[in-house]
Amino acid sequence: MSGASTSVTIVTQTTIRPESADAFARWQSDTHAVVATFPGFIEQQLIPPRPPLQVDWVILQRFSGLEQARAWLASPERQARIEGATPMLVGRDDVHIVKDDASAARTSPVSAVISTRVKPGLEAAYLKWEQKIAAAQSKAPGMQGYRFEPAVPGVQEDYVAILRFDGEANLQTWMDSPERRALVAEAAPLTAEFHTRTVQSGFEQWFRTVAPAGGPAPAAWKMNMIVVLTLYPTVFLWGVLVGTPILSGMLKLDFPVALFIGNVFSVLLTAQMVPWTARRLGWWLSPAPGRRARANLQGAALLIAAYAIMILAFWKLS
Repeated sequence: MSGASTSVTIVTQTTIRPESADAFARWQSDTHAVVATFPGFIEQQLIPPRPPLQVDWVILQRFSGLEQARAWLASPERQARIEGATPMLVGRDDVHIVKDDASAARTSPVSAVISTRVKPGLEAAYLKWEQKIAAAQSKAPGMQGYRFEPAVPGVQEDYVAILRFDGEANLQTWMDSPERRALVAEAAPLTAEFHTRTVQSGFEQWFRTVAPAGGPAPAAWKMNMIVVLTLYPTVFLWGVLVGTPILSGMLKLDFPVALFIGNVFSVLLTAQMVPWTARRLGWWLSPAPGRRARANLQGAALLIAAYAIMILAFWKLS
């Protein structure tokens, strides 16, 4: 893996004591202020836990190259930050470097990051086994992509596999499948350590501009409410103004075709409208700690009122 021309992402997965969640989010925000000063740093994203599937905090730190990422990992500044977080942690951290085009945690609804420590001298046999399981999982329902990163001496000792799926159910089905269990058992003599962590993502990419620098994404229920706020009028007006009179009426398109065209339009427009709306509701999505409860109530009430107004207005149009 070369850092000369390819940006890389440091993927850190860690389990935090439940009572330390707020303190860890603040600690990570302060850490972002430190790492942002390092040469080659591009961006950081923090993904909070979403039990039961994802129990870890996931930190994604993107750098312009491998050497810049290695400089941050080995820096005294990072070591000092880690020492400050130690009382909040449960167990060990997983820290991996992957090429930016392999950053599955940023491009898929759910991903599994599998790290494996291979016994010395058995690397060639393990690579052959990896090809075998890659071929098997490529046929799994919901599979969106797969990336394998070999160990890099002096950077990471583990082999890292990243599996991307379209949702929790399909990922879990593959992870629990008899075929995969048999393959994992086959590799047991080759490995010294093997463990898996899961990363979820959803609408976060539409809300990254309103999250505090290096902080967590807004609460899922808030993101969902804003998506509904923009998607509902888009779907309704498309159906009333375009779908029914033009696609179904004038062009006589079959319902499945007209529905597909409408869905494509809705997704494209919503992808533009959600970030615009989110920026104007930033005070609600990521409120200051001292006024969080009040902001939560005010924002929720505002959106519920907007829902009611749209329903009444569209009722008269239908």
